Amino acid sequence: MVEKKLETVTLTERQKKAQRGRSIAIGVALAVLVVIFYIATIVKFAHNLSGKM
Repeated sequence: MVEKKLETVTLTERQKKAQRGRSIAIGVALAVLVVIFYIATIVKFAHNLSGKM
């Protein structure tokens, strides 16, 4: 069998910092989205419960 050596890319410190910043931004955006959905669900349930009494 012929072994293929994978070509890897070495990132510079600047690229690593930029990638980390993007990852953090995506994580924060995802967390905000989760909180929005959670609050919307709670509000929806509260509205439904108050209407049935």
